[in-house]
Amino acid sequence: MKKVLVTDDVHPLLMRGLEKMGFSCTYLPDITNEETHQVIDEYDGIIINSKIFVDKAMLDAGTKLLFVGRVGSGMEIVDKVYAAEKGVAVLSSPEGNRNAVAEHALGMLLSLANNLNRGNTEVKNFIWEREKNRGFEVMGKTIGIVGFGHTGSALASKLMGMGMRILTYDKYLLKGYTEGWQKLSNNVFSMKGCELTDEQWGFSSIQEVDFQTIMHESDIISFHLPLTDEVTFLANASFFNGCKKEIVLLNTSRGRVVKTGDLINALKIGKVIAAGLDVFENEKTTTFTEDERSMYAELYTFENVIVSPHVAGWTHESKERLASVLLKRIEQVLSR
Repeated sequence: MKKVLVTDDVHPLLMRGLEKMGFSCTYLPDITNEETHQVIDEYDGIIINSKIFVDKAMLDAGTKLLFVGRVGSGMEIVDKVYAAEKGVAVLSSPEGNRNAVAEHALGMLLSLANNLNRGNTEVKNFIWEREKNRGFEVMGKTIGIVGFGHTGSALASKLMGMGMRILTYDKYLLKGYTEGWQKLSNNVFSMKGCELTDEQWGFSSIQEVDFQTIMHESDIISFHLPLTDEVTFLANASFFNGCKKEIVLLNTSRGRVVKTGDLINALKIGKVIAAGLDVFENEKTTTFTEDERSMYAELYTFENVIVSPHVAGWTHESKERLASVLLKRIEQVLSR
């Protein structure tokens, strides 16, 4: 019987589905990367989330591997090129948590706009400061969405009814015409539908622009990018200085898209008036250097910064959707 190693907590439907396909599943959610490397030669498939790195060494060790299944979207932890050379299918399920990420980003934006985090803390400490906590409305504002794949488009769909002007920059997706999109006019697109039949996105239009326009015209900038060398520290000092307006920054993609030290400086001088961060350059707090600990301690002192522990796509519903989408992908590949 073929075997699959499941290296992280997943919804039970994924393992039930794999077993129906004839696989025996070994569930080891606490296994380390080193331990995985030692046993991977026993398995025909592996299910990973974020802690296991399927690099060249892991792929060489996994001599029986047919597929690597990534629960989620971040593929920087898999050497896809080498996997293809070895005939190992690499599958992911980015559709599964796009709604969760979009809702989280929207929640961060509305919390920042209305000073909800600060107001909550003050009222609970018997401090009543109405004028200090006067917020702003997102209606009439321009939001720049950088990266218009699964999560970027899901966020746009939620904003369309809020009276916002929506700009997007995506170097690889919007190239005049893409399947699933209807071109309405020059650089204006509409989109309906998605692969998940139980969910429907629908929004009238967004405008594709270049990155300079995002920087020059946006009041709010939200990042929805995979981590690649090309976008590492895209939001750096040059980016912040190039923004013509004082911006609200949202990052629910990957931490290393934003250079933290430069963001702190931008907050100090008012180039960034608020920030919502679900992801960070280093998310393993036990490995912080003294400089990192000092840097994050300073970041956390800003009342106009709200943070969360990389949970934007981590809802009860998305756990099931992620598993369902990945299972379908595995079925499709193995059936071929």
